[in-house]
Amino acid sequence: MLLNLNIIDLAVVDALDLELEPGMSVLTGETGAGKSILLTALGLALGDRADSGYVRPNSKRAEVNLEFDLGKAPLVKQWLIEQELDDENNCLIRRTISEDGRSKAYINNRPVNLQTLQGLSRQLVEIHGQHAHLTLLDREEQRQLLDEFAGNQTLLHELNACYQDWKQTQKTLQQLLKAGSDQSEREELLGYQLEELKQLDLDNFDYQALTDAHNKLANLGKILSVGQQQLDLLYDNDQQSVAQMLGHCQHAIGELCQYANELNEVSELLGSAEIQVNEASQQLRRFLENQEADPNELERLENQIGVVQALSRKHKVQPEALPNVAKRLSEELNNITHSGERIESLSKDCERLLKQYQKLALALSTRRRQAAAELQHRISDTIKELGMPHGEFIVEIHFAEQAEPQRNGNDAIEFLVSTNPGLPAKPLAKVASGGELSRISLAIQVTTSTDKTTPTMIFDEVDSGIGGGIAEIVGQKLRRLSRNRQVLCVTHLPQVAAQAHQHLFVAKNQKAAVTSSTVKRLGDEERVQEVARMLGGVTITENTLAHAREMLESGKANDQG
Repeated sequence: MLLNLNIIDLAVVDALDLELEPGMSVLTGETGAGKSILLTALGLALGDRADSGYVRPNSKRAEVNLEFDLGKAPLVKQWLIEQELDDENNCLIRRTISEDGRSKAYINNRPVNLQTLQGLSRQLVEIHGQHAHLTLLDREEQRQLLDEFAGNQTLLHELNACYQDWKQTQKTLQQLLKAGSDQSEREELLGYQLEELKQLDLDNFDYQALTDAHNKLANLGKILSVGQQQLDLLYDNDQQSVAQMLGHCQHAIGELCQYANELNEVSELLGSAEIQVNEASQQLRRFLENQEADPNELERLENQIGVVQALSRKHKVQPEALPNVAKRLSEELNNITHSGERIESLSKDCERLLKQYQKLALALSTRRRQAAAELQHRISDTIKELGMPHGEFIVEIHFAEQAEPQRNGNDAIEFLVSTNPGLPAKPLAKVASGGELSRISLAIQVTTSTDKTTPTMIFDEVDSGIGGGIAEIVGQKLRRLSRNRQVLCVTHLPQVAAQAHQHLFVAKNQKAAVTSSTVKRLGDEERVQEVARMLGGVTITENTLAHAREMLESGKANDQG
């Protein structure tokens, strides 16, 4: 459950530290007092998109902190352990938004991306907005709600994985079948291109070695000329070569060593240098003697390089990549040559995956029908309690057995409702009264929430459009819902507010230069005053106060029922 909400410099809130308790909490206040910004803060902390407009004027950044107790949320604790974000039984979420619009998110003081934050948030909090009835008109939303109620997540994942495999296999098969018409033409082209590439001796192809050999032959004259000049300087010049000079120096220094032992190392170094010069001269001589100009080989190398460069331009690759081109073309040619076998194999795979999908789709449809019977019974009962005595809620499911596989199964799911006896059920979108649609939506939300494991549920003015005794029933249902989870409700109805365990009052402060909102936890007598205010009237009379006390006492009594 949510233990603490802390807000700093967010819109109309300069600083707020709000302790929350188990059970049902309500947020009330005048219109425009700032109740919505608290839900905005929760949404931002849980992963909603942020921008600089949320930062309070004259502030550097906005910050929202949430603290959750995970004592009764083992699945969330396990998720945090798997993500290496765990911190015993508590979970801290922090979201900051800078004045330039950039935001950062943290879980247990470790930075995370928005996707990770949203993955955690879905397991901690579920928010039902005041326009939820519009969302429920969408067929996909109805399907998702039924699957969640039925606990079909594992089966859905398996079915959709099978669907993706079938779709990809079917696509590959269709591509092969489509290519069959011009297959022979493509096969001829591939064969010609491969023959061109084979002249490069691809098994031994080394473009770098080829260019090195060409450069050597092309510059052989310079190599022989310069090499011979250096050999003369090093060794062959009888009058003054490097070897002779080193010999003379080594001999002279050697004689001095008998007078100065410190020169022994110099003598040894000169002797080593003389040996290395002699060895270098011999290697250079052998190299020059083995070189021979070969115009024919040079011409062959130039032709070979020309062919390589022409083919690399043709295939739009670097010369070094030509062996990979040949490999790819060979694989494509092999696929075409053996396309008949591949088509047969893919056809069998499609058939196998189709049967597997149909089996899973049928199992999913059966589970949906079983859950639909229970869901429509529960929602119908709730609709009747909410002032529609003849209301009947129906989950209509049509299974297309021979249809092509689709994501999420082959069921067409639609929510229908009948509000008057003798009249046929109609889709939710065709319910005439907005008030009726609001009540039906509320019945769906409250009913489906009973079986969910989300520890904290937030209802944002979902009770709009109702009043009187119906509002009291809504309040009672929300209070009952809070027996095994935390419920936070934003409301304008005194009947709902009176059912809460904790009452939070939001007020706007306009005394300062910048408007701000504050939140106060009301004591018993303050709750009486606030419920009396919500009951209406210019003047709060003793009768109004008595009525408010009676409503609050009635709310407490419901816990014993």
